[in-house]
Amino acid sequence: MFFRKFGEKIKTLFGGRKINEEFFEELEDTLIEGDLGARLTDEIVQSLRDIAKKEGLTEAADLQSRMRDILSQYVRSYDALPPKGELSVFMILGVNGVGKTTTIAKMAKYYTQKGLRVLLAAGDTFRAAAVDQLDIHAERLGMRIVKQKMGSDPGAVVFDAITSAQAQGDDLILADTAGRMHNKENLMKELQKMDKVIKAKGISEENYRKFLVIDATTGQNGLQQAMLFNQAVRLDGVILTKYDSAAKGGALVQIGRLLDLPVVFVCVGEKYDDIRPFDKEEYLSSLLGLDR
Repeated sequence: MFFRKFGEKIKTLFGGRKINEEFFEELEDTLIEGDLGARLTDEIVQSLRDIAKKEGLTEAADLQSRMRDILSQYVRSYDALPPKGELSVFMILGVNGVGKTTTIAKMAKYYTQKGLRVLLAAGDTFRAAAVDQLDIHAERLGMRIVKQKMGSDPGAVVFDAITSAQAQGDDLILADTAGRMHNKENLMKELQKMDKVIKAKGISEENYRKFLVIDATTGQNGLQQAMLFNQAVRLDGVILTKYDSAAKGGALVQIGRLLDLPVVFVCVGEKYDDIRPFDKEEYLSSLLGLDR
């Protein structure tokens, strides 16, 4: 079970307790600790207060499923399966250190197993290790990759990748992007430049997606990253790495509430097969310590 420690804490809090002021105060502290943020926590607790009063509830256990209903409205999954026979481009974003390049390799294998022809584009030209790392993944997976030397224009890499994919009849380009530059403004300008190149090359809006990779253990930082990247290039969804019992998971609810972004994939290990589509019901059950 994911978020095991946090889920157990929630389960204990709701189990065998009477609804009173002490319960609501403990719940508030627990939710803030779980990265749901002060404002969202206040909304959740107030909603549960109103429900308890309106329905005359006295047992905390009766509110656990109600809390699931409240959180459910902020969490969405996303089926990101591109069509065969027409070219799609997925631009993968994220700060350095979240596992972005490895996630791209996992996605590449996942989509290849779905019968798609996948091409990798090494668009993080500001970090030599990123190009080399993606190149190694491509070799291990037996996939084509378009790359240029370090310091090259990432827009040119994407341009060449689209040209190559169109010539070879590929179905999907997974484009790596820079995760850090000299300052945030330069980074965002480079991402916007890549965005313009992709659109200028005739990739339809339906076949172009921008996904942000977030480390699930970073909590509030993940929310800040999502807001920053969403300002630069409107995001279509997020992908979570380190999606295990060490993560608290609450920031995901905030991302959904504030930015209306769905979750596409979760990564649960280091192997290429350790990626799976996000399961909303599994997430909510684990977060709240509920049996499915």
